[in-house]
Amino acid sequence: MKKISSIIFIIFLAVFTFSFFIFSLSVKADELDDITKQINELQKSLQMSQAATTPLIATLDNLEAQIASIRANIAHLDEELDIKREEVAEGEKAFELKRQVMEDRVRSMYKQAYMQECFWCQIVTTDNFDAFIQNHGYHQSLINEDKETISEIVLYIRDLEEKKEQLANESARLAQVKIEVDKQAEFYRKEIKGAQDYQVQLGKEIANLTQRQQDLIAAKTGLFSTSVGTVPQADDPASRPDYNPGFSPAFAAFSFGAPHFKGMSQYGAFGRAKEGQNADDILHAYYGGGIEIKKDYSADITIQVDGYGGYNIEEYTKRIYEMPGSWGDEGGMEALKAQAVAARSYALARTNNGSGSICPTESCQVFKPEPKGGKWEEAVNATRGWVLMTNGQPFSAFYASTSGGYQDSYSYNGYSTPGFWDTKSGRSGWTNEAYEKIAGSPWFYKGWYKTRSGVSCGRSHPWLSAQEFADIVNAVIVYSAGGDTSGIFPEDVQSCFGGGDQPWGKERLKQEADKHGGGVSSVSSVSVLYSDGGTTAKVVVDGKEFDGQKFYKAFNLRAPGAIHLKSGLFNIEKK
Repeated sequence: MKKISSIIFIIFLAVFTFSFFIFSLSVKADELDDITKQINELQKSLQMSQAATTPLIATLDNLEAQIASIRANIAHLDEELDIKREEVAEGEKAFELKRQVMEDRVRSMYKQAYMQECFWCQIVTTDNFDAFIQNHGYHQSLINEDKETISEIVLYIRDLEEKKEQLANESARLAQVKIEVDKQAEFYRKEIKGAQDYQVQLGKEIANLTQRQQDLIAAKTGLFSTSVGTVPQADDPASRPDYNPGFSPAFAAFSFGAPHFKGMSQYGAFGRAKEGQNADDILHAYYGGGIEIKKDYSADITIQVDGYGGYNIEEYTKRIYEMPGSWGDEGGMEALKAQAVAARSYALARTNNGSGSICPTESCQVFKPEPKGGKWEEAVNATRGWVLMTNGQPFSAFYASTSGGYQDSYSYNGYSTPGFWDTKSGRSGWTNEAYEKIAGSPWFYKGWYKTRSGVSCGRSHPWLSAQEFADIVNAVIVYSAGGDTSGIFPEDVQSCFGGGDQPWGKERLKQEADKHGGGVSSVSSVSVLYSDGGTTAKVVVDGKEFDGQKFYKAFNLRAPGAIHLKSGLFNIEKK
């Protein structure tokens, strides 16, 4: 009886647990749906508010322009008034100087007038009639000249006073107009400020809900989100996340690592060496526990190097320039030894034990005819005859500078390397405990905006405006939907890279995106979710989810200039 009761209890518990699990999934699904709806509603409200604010901003700009013009006119009128005041003052001085002369001439004019009244008296009393007539004509001309001088000065001063009064009246009128326009502008300023504050609040709510949405998606799909943490500084200050582009909002894409993520990370090996790991530890970490490190491989094999002839395998390895020899003096001697083994193994596998040839560039591995010497040669000598082996053959040991904290798996000759988080504590240690961070790799987290040859297409940093980033999102929408992508490449492709292609402008691309669920004009929030397999799995833009790898490809197609992502493990930052 007790046994039956126990069985019933176990069944009940199993049913209850299963029901609770289903209920929990249902709750999460319902909450996710609710949050998605809220984000959509808030996004609509934000777009409506932005649309309503746009004409207000245009009106305010017009009013501000009017105010600036009125201020300029008032300033000009004040200058004119000052000039007129100076002219009036100068005229009054001239008038004062001439006043005495005028008084004398007035007295003279009255005397002459009197004399004219007694014209016949003068004729009777004159001794020289001709002289009298000549003198009378002269005095008459002085009288006329005095009249004209008095009239001119009086009229000049009166004209100046009238103009001064007109200027003063116009300045007063404009000052009153400015007060009225200022009142209108202040009204619009308050309205716009209120709308923009509301939009900022909406943006914060969208960001908070998006984070919750991201957490729910992560819980549902097995993805995860993380802060970038403190990462090594990139080798270009403009490529770092703390760079100030001079505008906001601004968006930038940052790659974890470059150029590929297979085999050994050179900076990771350096970090592991600093942590006390030896060459064996490092090689087994990157190439797997099933790899054999044969330590007595024949040194009699000759490696043919394109353009340089043949070298004994050990002499060849001494001429490989793939890792700084200085690391040997910085705690990285074991990393140099691991690199020597990887380089030797790669050359043997590439040439099939010397039966073929190998190129001298990084397309294979960098070779120079002079031995590198120093710590590198010490590492080569210390690992003489060490070769990575699988199934009885040298293993093609890939390696690269920086993986960004995750190593991809790859296969060769029937053997596969592991895929793993290259940190001290697995995924939970990314990015704060990555071995590449310990080594200080400048490519661990970087925004790329130049080509390999240094061409930047006129850009001095990788940051994009909200409109530029929205344009890329429209490209992602079109690309993800499998739509026409014939014009999806950058608008500046012709001026920067040449060619006769016809890229779509922003409006055309938005129209194409509208055909596939609706394009965007601006972006408020963006976040990413990572997969446990070392890729960016999803990019969430204002609540809209995009496949991370499709985003990666569309970004590299559409991003302006030489801005690009180096890998499928990336982050998008906003400031």
